[in-house]
Amino acid sequence: MLSHASGPAAPMLTDTIPEMLVKRAERFPDREAIVVRHQGIRLTWSQLADRSGRVAGGLLQSGLRPGDRVGIWASNCIEWVLLQYACAWAGLVLVNVNPAYRAHDLAFILAKSRMRGLVLRNRDARADYRAILDEATAGSTLALDHVIWLGEDSWQKLEDSGARAPALPADADAIVNIQYTSGTTGSPKGVLLTHRNLLNNAASMANWLNYSEADRCCWPFPLYHCAGCVLGVLSTLTSGSTLILPSAQFDPGAALQAIEEERATVLGGVPTMFIAELEYPEFRRFDLSSLRSAVMGGALCPVELMNRVMSDMNCRNVSIIYGQTEASPVITMSAPGDPLELRISTVGSSLPNVEVKIADTINGETKGVGEQGEICARGYLVMKGYDGEPAATAKTIDSENWLHTGDLGVMLESGHVKITGRAKEMLIRGGENIFPREIEEFLFTHPKIADIAIVGLPDRKVGEAVLAWIRLKVGMTATEQEIREFCNGRIAHFKIPEYIRFVDSFPMTVTGKIQKFRIREIEIQERGLEDVARIGI
Repeated sequence: MLSHASGPAAPMLTDTIPEMLVKRAERFPDREAIVVRHQGIRLTWSQLADRSGRVAGGLLQSGLRPGDRVGIWASNCIEWVLLQYACAWAGLVLVNVNPAYRAHDLAFILAKSRMRGLVLRNRDARADYRAILDEATAGSTLALDHVIWLGEDSWQKLEDSGARAPALPADADAIVNIQYTSGTTGSPKGVLLTHRNLLNNAASMANWLNYSEADRCCWPFPLYHCAGCVLGVLSTLTSGSTLILPSAQFDPGAALQAIEEERATVLGGVPTMFIAELEYPEFRRFDLSSLRSAVMGGALCPVELMNRVMSDMNCRNVSIIYGQTEASPVITMSAPGDPLELRISTVGSSLPNVEVKIADTINGETKGVGEQGEICARGYLVMKGYDGEPAATAKTIDSENWLHTGDLGVMLESGHVKITGRAKEMLIRGGENIFPREIEEFLFTHPKIADIAIVGLPDRKVGEAVLAWIRLKVGMTATEQEIREFCNGRIAHFKIPEYIRFVDSFPMTVTGKIQKFRIREIEIQERGLEDVARIGI
């Protein structure tokens, strides 16, 4: 039996994003569409559609034209959501810019995306964005025709000038969004996504979780990321449920307070967010009884963490999602009806209208059930390509339209998929193949460990040595010897970390993904391994 499975056939949405927004406003005009707690803003569906239409009109009134690219460089706020809908309405392409970018990164994105306009805030608790923009454009040929400042007159004038909303676009296959890969593995690429990609992926997730207009979804993901602007914003759009943004940047206390006060029914997050909420000093004082479901993705999800979310956060259903930006983003997902064992041990099965296979990493042939290979996906969800990079696109999407994820996994007879690691993260120590996920899963069972990252370091003798960065639970202490003794006799000797470092935090993307390449760079420098790394041992 081959590792190839297709999700159930289901009707496909043919709407554009603003067409769906207008439908929601007509069906649920007075229901709450969005709550932005840190700005004190609540909008109904009719109010959200009206303001989005006015911003769309204002963008065109300013001189922008359909097909132009407009960047948004900001933390979570109501204007982010308005611009997402407005650009789609005006036929513009929204370019998501990571709020963590500084001058070098920003200059790269400005040049790469060829954006004509940029919407940003002057400053926030994280950075002085005006100064960064000035540095990024100083002495260069980069020029923005339109710079719109949030919280200042230029934004208000934009919204006020669009007294009349433009006609609704009808081409669901038009590119509407460019999202840059997160940078966990190096230079980001611009992923070209359409209305059809995004709306159908969002609707599939919402349908599998049985979202309805009665649901209230607390979504602390950053909006710049696909998990925020697709799985948060657009999933609530397709279902008519309420989106709750608890804070500008992720804040575990703000998220917990939002769940209690807004009576949230669904909570989303990456594993590090759930860990931060569970470890929050005042966690026990919050009433989380309204929650029914948790949606966890964006990184590998430890079994122990899933169990804690179910028991301590009152989430009867924990759904694990797996995907990547190039897939709009969800490929597989566990369904609420899945047995507990499958929800704990797999990342679910193919979404409706999506094919998944496990392919041989050398010759591309489909592997047998239970055999490890590269996870590939095919269907409406596959991106149009990387912006301006045909060679990279051809390397990622093959001649049969299969998206090659770069992730390793195995498929069960049921079609459920287990992630075994990243192809690029696999360690080879003395001829033994080691997948970091295996060691991380094991060490997560240690009662003192809150979070962990396993990385390979260059080693003259064995090729690569195992390094563990460990963050302990609050108030806990441990020694390297204690960790190794915990491993002895319980995992293979070659998987026991040779190097251990206890840390307070990890280098991360804005979405909470641990940047393992940065950990490796830091350790190579601090341990003086540059020469070993250079010769590729």
